[in-house]
Amino acid sequence: MWPADPGIPKYWIYFVPCNNWIIQYESGQTQTNTTLPMSKLASSSIYKSLILVVLIMAGEAIFLLPFAIPRIFRPTLLAVFDISNFELGMAFSAYGMVAMISYFFGGPLADAFSTRKLMTVAMIMTAIGGVFFAFVPAGAVLALIYGFWGLTTILLFWAALIRATREWGGPTNQGKAYGLLDGGRGLLAALVATVSVAIFASILPADVGAASLPEKREALVKVIWFFTGFVMVVGLLVWIVIPEKQPGLKEADRPKFSFRSVRGVVKMPAVWLQAVIILCAYVGYKGVDDFALYASEVHGYDDVQSARIGTLAFWIRPFAAMAAGFLGDRKTASWGIVLSFTFLLLGSSMLASGWIEAGMNAFLFLTIAGTCVGIYALRGIYFALFEEAKVPLAVTGTAVGLVSVIGYTPDIFMGPVMGYLLDRSPGEAGHQHVFILLAGFAFSGLLATLIFRRINQRKST
Repeated sequence: MWPADPGIPKYWIYFVPCNNWIIQYESGQTQTNTTLPMSKLASSSIYKSLILVVLIMAGEAIFLLPFAIPRIFRPTLLAVFDISNFELGMAFSAYGMVAMISYFFGGPLADAFSTRKLMTVAMIMTAIGGVFFAFVPAGAVLALIYGFWGLTTILLFWAALIRATREWGGPTNQGKAYGLLDGGRGLLAALVATVSVAIFASILPADVGAASLPEKREALVKVIWFFTGFVMVVGLLVWIVIPEKQPGLKEADRPKFSFRSVRGVVKMPAVWLQAVIILCAYVGYKGVDDFALYASEVHGYDDVQSARIGTLAFWIRPFAAMAAGFLGDRKTASWGIVLSFTFLLLGSSMLASGWIEAGMNAFLFLTIAGTCVGIYALRGIYFALFEEAKVPLAVTGTAVGLVSVIGYTPDIFMGPVMGYLLDRSPGEAGHQHVFILLAGFAFSGLLATLIFRRINQRKST
């Protein structure tokens, strides 16, 4: 049981049916049970924290099936599904093309409808896609599943999540809100990834290198079912915990879609620069998909060892994102982004140089870790730029949709481009080409951030 916040009457919260809390009220020697709508409990700091926890869980769980499995188990996935890097990239591209359309329409949708309903439906539909994924479909069907996930995770979910987080943080804690969101997502991802690798390793024989294809298939399918069940459970938590609208907001603050609001957002130069910043940062994030394969093909790691390299990125994410968020509130989000792009540029340049030879495990570990610090620090704070750019809260969803249409285009092109580079130049050379690409976008993102800061400084003077 959780005691309620001192700012409201002394209640004890012990059960949650749908959107009401069952409350036990203490008065002297008597106790009275009653129901209290979530909106009445909104002032509770415990309830506010619980909302953020569920947003974190949902924000990570919904992307586990389309992205975590390829990131952690990429060599095994390619073998079990009998596809090439390019074919997997085309599945990612199908996701990206659907997502691009969904970003634009999902933004106004998030401004107009209940976060709770949008996110719950998105979670359940994503889990249904996981059921089909577990049957190891052919490449063409796999692309259809990824396209379906582009609809469920973006049209219904993404802008709703970002808007809810901005509302949660208020005007003074944007770095904290987004840092905790992505840091918490990273911590959850690390825990789930660690459990999934343990499940995977427990099914394979002790000599992982001698595992047959059917044994690898059995292990991977069980991991997919584990993720699918987890997504469904978190979807139910969203329905139970998240209110119909965030506490303290008036209905007038959730406007219906209008082209006037879109025009207002489009005219803001800072929004366009933010879109470029997110694009460059997201290219770095997509590059994380190559770390496990790089460790396997260049440094000779087996399937479990390479999966652990992939898991390393998950463990770095929470600390990098939360540190960036709190640092961004103490200084500015754009200052933190400059520092983060610098980390990404240095790390990807080192990996591209070819100086890290087989057997230099500690140096490889540190270089990948440093690169991931830059990548996940960026993810932790780049949406905090909305507050720095003075984007009105009422059109947050629309602004999210606009910057995401541009910022997440790597979902379309990075999969095929990485697959092409890796298949065209097998071995170390292909991976070097991928890391050169990451370094180029890191440099571009750094320049865009410096211009963003200059524009905002001029506005302030």
